[in-house]
Amino acid sequence: MEASSCFNGGMSHALDLRLPSPLDELADERTGGVRVLLKRDDLIHPDFPGNKWRKLKYNLPAAGTVLTFGGAWSNHILATAAAGHHFGFGTVGVIRGEEHHPLNPVLARAAGFGMRLAYVDRTTYRSRAEPAFLGRLRDRFGDFHLIPEGGANAAALRGTAELVDEIESPFDVLACACGTGATLAGAATALAPGRRAVGFPVLRGGDYLTGEIRRLQREYGVPTANWSLEPDFHFGGFARRTPVLEGFVSDFHARHGVALDPVYEGKMMSGLLTLIGRGVFRPGTTVVALLA
Repeated sequence: MEASSCFNGGMSHALDLRLPSPLDELADERTGGVRVLLKRDDLIHPDFPGNKWRKLKYNLPAAGTVLTFGGAWSNHILATAAAGHHFGFGTVGVIRGEEHHPLNPVLARAAGFGMRLAYVDRTTYRSRAEPAFLGRLRDRFGDFHLIPEGGANAAALRGTAELVDEIESPFDVLACACGTGATLAGAATALAPGRRAVGFPVLRGGDYLTGEIRRLQREYGVPTANWSLEPDFHFGGFARRTPVLEGFVSDFHARHGVALDPVYEGKMMSGLLTLIGRGVFRPGTTVVALLA
């Protein structure tokens, strides 16, 4: 089932999305001579915060059913379920791991949006891209439009690339957290010459994203060399929290009234301010930090 482009025209108006998302200057003595602007994609919509809307926008079908994959706490699963609720198509979430009751808040809300949940063990989940496994899912759920885990594909890059055009203030560097790498991959394709993107992987061993980002850009048809990764700010791995990270997030909220997601943006902002403190960015540089 192919996604219909006609579905994308008036969606943002029907949803009352906050686009372009705000661009706020960060007043913080730790930035020194570097100007930091916060791109507030976290304010786009309560059901589609951050890059979730941008990655889904060109992935959504006009009718039928969407099937996608994720963990039990996946924001992508929840956003896909919300999209089905708002726009009237069916959704199926294939969840990694065993079913537990009561459902956690993410899956409970996804189910409340009408998503059908299917659980598979971790070994089976690793086969999620194989035709035989997808065939069994079609036997069970009927035909569906497939969106990969995290929404990471060429259609997602088309959506994430659009955020760059919203930034009207001059800037030199775009910084973002990286889970699948799709946001960095798409944004980098839209950067003007002389600008670059820096990604902060939230998983341990995040260097592997180099190959993923290159693959995504090849599929999109716009490979670039204007990006890099800073893999040392994962704080122990995905969804791991340390007292240092929690202290940073709490302090940032007290200073600026901005609640950073500790899984993604907390790590990115901590890493960015650390790099600024090390003198990685020349004085006078303007960095846009994406809160996605």
